[in-house]
Amino acid sequence: MDSLPAELATSTPISSQLGAFATSLRVDEIPADVMQQAKRHMLDSLGIAIAASGFDYARRTIGAIHGLAGMGSHPVIGMPYRLPLRDAVMMNGALIHGLDYDDTHSDAIVHASSSTVPTALHMAREHGASGAEALAAYILGVEAASRIGAAAQGGFHQVGFHPTGMVGAFGCALTAGRLAGATAAQIAAAQGILLSMAAGSLEFLEDGSWTKRLHPGWAGFAAITATALARNGFKAPPAAYEGRFGLFRSHLQEKAPTDLSRCAERLGELWEMRNNALKPYPCCHFNHAFADAALALRAAHGLRPEEIKHITVRIHPGQVKVVCEPEAAKKLPANSYDAQFSVHYAVASCLLRGRLSLDELEEEMIRDPRALALCARTSYETDATLNFPRYYGGELVIETMDGRVLRHREEMNRGSDGNPLSSADVERKFMENACRQVSAAQAQRILDLVMGLDAAANVMALTEALNG
Repeated sequence: MDSLPAELATSTPISSQLGAFATSLRVDEIPADVMQQAKRHMLDSLGIAIAASGFDYARRTIGAIHGLAGMGSHPVIGMPYRLPLRDAVMMNGALIHGLDYDDTHSDAIVHASSSTVPTALHMAREHGASGAEALAAYILGVEAASRIGAAAQGGFHQVGFHPTGMVGAFGCALTAGRLAGATAAQIAAAQGILLSMAAGSLEFLEDGSWTKRLHPGWAGFAAITATALARNGFKAPPAAYEGRFGLFRSHLQEKAPTDLSRCAERLGELWEMRNNALKPYPCCHFNHAFADAALALRAAHGLRPEEIKHITVRIHPGQVKVVCEPEAAKKLPANSYDAQFSVHYAVASCLLRGRLSLDELEEEMIRDPRALALCARTSYETDATLNFPRYYGGELVIETMDGRVLRHREEMNRGSDGNPLSSADVERKFMENACRQVSAAQAQRILDLVMGLDAAANVMALTEALNG
């Protein structure tokens, strides 16, 4: 990171500005469209968690956490377990994020809801807060995590940190602190404590390991811990972000570009919740424009796999490390998680089957020789003209056996603020996900409870309805 701007070097610490915002914001100051979007994003998150509860990783995770923590009073989504507060947040965060189907803030490259939704719901349950207060705390967490992530301008990924877990912890400090009744100074201190707790490595990209799934739940767990410490007077460094060994100096390459003004700029006026994108596909957001392009070319030209000679993915260089490299591994994904971070597989599935859903991430689908043959015929080129990280666009170029060259370019990924999913799309996605594990009637009940949460006296009915 470059030297600290003079105005930041002499101003109130960022953690203090965020702490003051967290305690001063009134529910009625949140714009109606932001509150409505928060409910849609919470609904999306909970539907994904219900679907995830049936997967093998979920069973193994609950086995470990329940074995350590024992029974508690907080329900686990989609599973017949109850855990202590922090453990329930950790488990439910793993469920929301584990299928890589959850929302993303494009500038920040952060999945903020996967940590802030469980933190908000379980802290609200613990402290008897209203549904509106739970939503306000959730929004605060999204605002902070999105801003801190955006300030790094994609730099965390370049050195191997996963900001969803790392930055998500700081967002959860606002969520947890608000619902615990912490003071502004205590919420600032919690952020200073979290500088020594926030974590997340991208090493899972090397082999499709499961560790990414733990990151957002750990962010919430750590934030609740830090909040309790801060409320009990535990001393913390005040310059968590801009300090000599703060987040932006210790977790970025030297001379990496940053814009620390993003962290607290026009709080209460600019709402980053509006810039969070929902996912139409259960894979890394960087793949989505290419999935849409593949489907568009397939539909327009009636393409069959045997007609395709070569596929070129034109992608922004900032995305390459995540979904294009190491290319040999991306062409031959080892498991479903590997496939979710392979642009080669996303394109192949859409060209071969005309879809990319959770079903296409089953083992037999990933091992399909026809899909792997298309992966083998796919390569990538970089295109720095794409508007990354504001949007995750891209271009697909297909050369056919008879010599045609077919192109389709998507400037803005579907689900982003510039190309949003409709309310009907969001509800349809929720029902499809939830109905993998619960009845349509139960799914509809959860949908109604979420969309009416701002008028609910508490979150008890919703959290109970989510329990498996």
